[in-house]
Amino acid sequence: MTAPVRLSVPTAEDMHALGRDVARLSRAGDVVMLIGELGAGKTQLAQGIGEGLHVVGPVISPTFVISRVHRAIGSGPGMIHVDAYRLGDAAEVDDLDLEADMPNNVTVIEWGRGLAEQLSGDRLEIEIRRSFNPEDDTRDVVVTPIGRRWENLVTQWEQLVNDDMGRDARADAEGDGDE
Repeated sequence: MTAPVRLSVPTAEDMHALGRDVARLSRAGDVVMLIGELGAGKTQLAQGIGEGLHVVGPVISPTFVISRVHRAIGSGPGMIHVDAYRLGDAAEVDDLDLEADMPNNVTVIEWGRGLAEQLSGDRLEIEIRRSFNPEDDTRDVVVTPIGRRWENLVTQWEQLVNDDMGRDARADAEGDGDE
């Protein structure tokens, strides 16, 4: 199993860029689970993924409609954006019948921990934590590859992030031993 990658994401724009990086590595059928408290930056990350996939329409939190399908502009995959916040259990996720559209789309699920793992044994879990300092916009992001599909892409993904953010993600994670 590949170790999680830990990043410090200083701004909302950087979170958006991180989403574009995830999109560059994504393909139809992939599942990306976004985990974090209210206001952590999950939707900002999903917007970056949508931008990177070149999907139609604004990517907004689907809290009250639960899921939205965004068609791709061009030949790439579209995006299914799910907000599982209002769902009570995995059976309610199954009732959404996401499997019908998943093969042609990247499925991005907010609030899916404990509810949506059954959708795919290969997924990317991205957990976002806000700073304890309310004046600090920095987010601590832990990216965990689950399954062979994502484990094989972690090195490539780290290189994309390092190029975009101008630093070494592994060094960032190793340098945090004093917390």
